Amino acid sequence: MDTPLEIAWHDVEKSEQLETRIRARVDKLHRYFSHITSCHIVVERPHRSQHHGKEFHLRIEVRVPEHEIVISGDPGDRRDHFDPNLAVRDAFDAMERRLEAHSQKIRGNIKTLSGPPQAIVVRKFDGYGFARMSDGQEIYFAPNAVLNEGFDALSVGAPVELTVAEGEGAMGPQASMVRPISAVSLEAERREEV
Repeated sequence: MDTPLEIAWHDVEKSEQLETRIRARVDKLHRYFSHITSCHIVVERPHRSQHHGKEFHLRIEVRVPEHEIVISGDPGDRRDHFDPNLAVRDAFDAMERRLEAHSQKIRGNIKTLSGPPQAIVVRKFDGYGFARMSDGQEIYFAPNAVLNEGFDALSVGAPVELTVAEGEGAMGPQASMVRPISAVSLEAERREEV
C-alpha cells in the first residue's frame, strides 16, 4: 500500500484484538487486487432508539488506481452484527468479492452469458434485498426493480433473472430489473454452463 492503513473507531471502544483481526484481513486483500494504494476503515456502533440494538457497522474504503471501492454498513444478516467479529467477516468478504470482480473487469475476464444473469434471493429486508449469482457476487435490488407480483411476493431462496445496472450504488452492484423465474429455468441454465 502506498498510504498506511487508517482505522477509525466511532462510538465504540478501540479493541486491540479486533484491530489485529482487521489488519490481518487487510493484508489478505492483495490476493484479490495487487495494487491497493490505500485503505481506510471505520468501525462504529451508531446510536439507535431503545427498540433497536446497537449492531456494529464497518465501512471499508479501498483505493486502487483510478477507482475507489467502498463497502458500507453491515452487508450480512443484521442480527449477527451484535458481534463485531461477524461484522468484520461479512464486510471483508464483500470487499474481497468486489476487488476480485474489479480485477477481472480490468483483465477482461468477465464471463459472457447467453441470456440475462440468473440468481437466488439470499436476503430480503424492509425496502431492499440481495440476490447471489452463480459466481458468488451479490446484487442489491430495491422494491421498484421487481416485476410481476412485486417485492412482497418475493421470498428468500427464490430464483430470479436480473438486469444489472451500469456502475455501482452505495450497496454495490445493483439490479435495475428483477424478474422471478421458476426453479426449473435456473437448473437448466446451470446445466448449460457445465
